[in-house]
Amino acid sequence: MATTLPKILIVIPLYNHGRTVLAVIERCKKIHEDILVIDDGSTDLKKDQFKDINIKLIHHDQNCGKGAAIMTGAQQAIKLGFTHIVTMDADLQHRPEDFELFKQAIYHSPQSLFIGKRDFSSKTIPGTSKFGRSFSNFWFRIQTGLSTGDAQSGFRAYPLFVLENLTLSEQHYSFEIEVIVKAAWAGVTIQDIDISVHYPPPEKRISHFKLFWDNMRLTHLNTRLTLRSFLPLPHKKLLKNNNYKFSIFKPLKSIRLFLAHDLSPFHIAMSGATGIFLGTLPLIALHTLVILMVTGFFRLNKLVAIGTSQLCMPPVVPALCIEAGYFLTHDNTFLTDISFETIANQGFQRLFEWVLGSLILAPVLSFLSFITIFLIAIALSILGKK
Repeated sequence: MATTLPKILIVIPLYNHGRTVLAVIERCKKIHEDILVIDDGSTDLKKDQFKDINIKLIHHDQNCGKGAAIMTGAQQAIKLGFTHIVTMDADLQHRPEDFELFKQAIYHSPQSLFIGKRDFSSKTIPGTSKFGRSFSNFWFRIQTGLSTGDAQSGFRAYPLFVLENLTLSEQHYSFEIEVIVKAAWAGVTIQDIDISVHYPPPEKRISHFKLFWDNMRLTHLNTRLTLRSFLPLPHKKLLKNNNYKFSIFKPLKSIRLFLAHDLSPFHIAMSGATGIFLGTLPLIALHTLVILMVTGFFRLNKLVAIGTSQLCMPPVVPALCIEAGYFLTHDNTFLTDISFETIANQGFQRLFEWVLGSLILAPVLSFLSFITIFLIAIALSILGKK
């Protein structure tokens, strides 16, 4: 990707905030000259409301949704030669002067997507907003294994190559969830920027969030994204990062590679131990799915966990589990004819013994693997510094 000096356009999606949008624009103009307003079919604007204001303006003939307005702004920005857009709501919820924080961040890391993390410490913040943010943050973590402090914030900085190259289908508020999840999958770094927020008293507050329909859209989107995140299929990449894998046949090389990508020995060891633990359990045909779910939630490394779980493939570990379960249920005697054929032919007959034995061996093997991987990683880390 060519390294060019960032050129930023402020994009303000507008829908029926005629009373506040002029104040937002005036405050933006004091700090940045390139501003684009996308009127998404507003019905409350006065005739020639923007006549005396020197800004770029695009009208939608009808209300298409916030996501559609942002994409219109992005397409226009690309035509005009900009590299980034910073989106800002038109209701004065955001402090336009915080744009300077985004500008500095863009110049420092032009390929990152920045989200304004709103300060929710005030007692005036609606409980529904706090819950909505926590809910979206939770699902973002499940779907990507990453965390953000404010997945719903509309004050953002988008590199235009992200919006230009991702396949995005949402047109409403759900767009802002879809884009950060798919950007994270594509290798784009998602970073928070602490910003202030203003919520007027309830009687003066204007919200176009449709409680039923927008929640239905978010539910449908989160279901699709979560199911897609569980599939062991590669995501479309815009940036090459984390493009490495853990090989059980070259463990030292693999651990050294992950250390070089700033993963700590503890993180590598926990990821490996999780793979061993889940790989030991008789989750027939579900191992990869469960590993992706667990590692995503606990922010562990999926590649390490899936790689180490391969050590638990038949016949050795399942045979040991069946032997342990048989030993406990048959007066401390061993199953003498255990073999790969036994597991294949009698696997379901021995399922209880397999489950029982795995409950004993899974924590033991995962603990031993944690200690082993951790010590190896520490040793390689020390040697790498010499």
